[in-house]
Amino acid sequence: MSLPTLSAEQQRELARNLTHFLSTYKHISDSYIIEFFSENLWDTLPVKWQQVISDLTPPQIADLLLDRWNVNRSYSCVWPLSLLSFRATAHALAFPRKPQRKRGHDVDTVKSEEFLENQSQSSLLGHIFRKHVKPKKQHEIQRLGTLVRRLCDLTDCNSVVDVGSGQGHLTRFLSFGLGLSVTGIEADPTLVSMASKFDGQLLWTLEKERQKFQNGSQLSTSGPSPCHVAGWVNPKASWEDFVKQVGSGTFCCDGQMPGVSKKRQREPVTVVDQLQQHTGQTESTADIGRSASLPLKDNIKTTGFNGDNPTSPPEIAVSLAAQPGALSLPKRLCKNEAGQDPYAYPVCRGSLSTGGVVCPADNGQACPDFVLTGLHACGDLSATLLRHFSSCPHVRGITSVACCYMKITTSENPNPPGLIAPPINPLATNETFHSEYGYPMSSWVQGLPGHQLSYKAREGACHAIEEYMQRLREESASLRTHCYRAALETVIREAQPELRRVGVQTIKKAHLLSFTEYARLGLPRVGLPPDLPLDADRVEAMLRQEGRVVVYFSLALLLAPVVETLVLLDRMLYLQEKGLDSQLVPLFDPAFSPRNLVLMAMKPTRDKETERTLS
Repeated sequence: MSLPTLSAEQQRELARNLTHFLSTYKHISDSYIIEFFSENLWDTLPVKWQQVISDLTPPQIADLLLDRWNVNRSYSCVWPLSLLSFRATAHALAFPRKPQRKRGHDVDTVKSEEFLENQSQSSLLGHIFRKHVKPKKQHEIQRLGTLVRRLCDLTDCNSVVDVGSGQGHLTRFLSFGLGLSVTGIEADPTLVSMASKFDGQLLWTLEKERQKFQNGSQLSTSGPSPCHVAGWVNPKASWEDFVKQVGSGTFCCDGQMPGVSKKRQREPVTVVDQLQQHTGQTESTADIGRSASLPLKDNIKTTGFNGDNPTSPPEIAVSLAAQPGALSLPKRLCKNEAGQDPYAYPVCRGSLSTGGVVCPADNGQACPDFVLTGLHACGDLSATLLRHFSSCPHVRGITSVACCYMKITTSENPNPPGLIAPPINPLATNETFHSEYGYPMSSWVQGLPGHQLSYKAREGACHAIEEYMQRLREESASLRTHCYRAALETVIREAQPELRRVGVQTIKKAHLLSFTEYARLGLPRVGLPPDLPLDADRVEAMLRQEGRVVVYFSLALLLAPVVETLVLLDRMLYLQEKGLDSQLVPLFDPAFSPRNLVLMAMKPTRDKETERTLS
């Protein structure tokens, strides 16, 4: 599944080529399409380029520029060598985004098979894990969850820390579906509360299924439920502080991380285990995700069942703990000092007034090993997890799916727009990374001339090239919104020159409106009157250049995977400099989940002598 492995020297050479190429064409990657008219972007292209691309149809743009795998290109005229070189180099330098089995002109095979029966329900995921989960997320959690389980097997870990866990969709699949002990950390307490609520609903559903299909028989109660921690992961904190933050939830009450075992001392009973018990079938780890989609009459996760007659579906899982004969929660989930919901703030071993927690290691307890995962961890969060992985001896493996590259901090832009602000009173930390930024992480890239990536270049790297190719081939009317917004920017600047790149926000179904109607809706959003007089001839002249706007945007989009490649390669080089090997896996369908490259790494298994020393 992984991309071809590059040697250390090949990685460094690729980084050198990437920085040289991107610095050469930064006038394209750094441009804003809304300034197409106001900054005369078309005139920044070589004249010979203009001559051959100005009249390309949208399908031709997709086939001749953006489609990496198209080998049957047909040209109406001879293209300049510089343009052919630009396209070929961009494709050659970027990491492939499609799994090998899907490379070719025909795509979306995984998506079509997975959602063939129902476009909103993945056939690879059990229905208990699809509730409240959109199709894109279903696709992601099934594939990433299975990969995390494989990594746990390879590192001999049974515990996972999911950072940026949101509403807990991945944590539930890892825990209830794949039998792992999971702690989710999420900065938004509201999402933590939702995760707790959805856990309770899942448990209640499973108990109903148990009663319905098992005739009231008592099933095993082993296997951990996920633990949720509300907390902001400080990118400036040390790994010791991070472990304390994790410990604030996982070491609640009994001081043990449930399910942890260097040799799997306590194997949880999962939906797959129940399937094997009832049918006698055996399955490989690779098939676990599919097994979890079987009917619940044969596929029941028994975690947390300690009674026969639950009364009503829980709004919050902890509310059932006090009900006689109802579902019981694991012992580690207890009331904290203020009697609050432990799923919301499970800090029962520290002072709520000071925000302090006690690390188990401080009490002479061994800190267990675990695997880190982050599904679309935003901005610097992905970089922070990689630093903790490289520094903390207890993190044995990591799967990192990055997102929101424009929110990464750099020395040129340490506070990019949209950066999540820390809480007012964060925990006191040892700020060991105060001089380090999200990019570049590696010393090698930092030393390369032209390695800097602007906010706009990193923002562009988040755009979905596969989805845009589909729109081009369909000649979607939505393509005209680029031209509408660029024309509106010109109108705005002529009325108020100080207003530049102001946020208009999305106007619904803008492509179905005339430009006059579009302007009437957009102008008030920037403080201008909706009836501002428009120069009809000037506007019409701009709208006739819609094709040029689309093809220029496509040139910038061609550089998006190249920018993403440099960011991810920098992270691989950082791990390499720390003595750790890593691989990139194009795990998700890129047409379905644009940020689909998973950075995976693990440390060598410890020998018994090392384990005794750390204990």
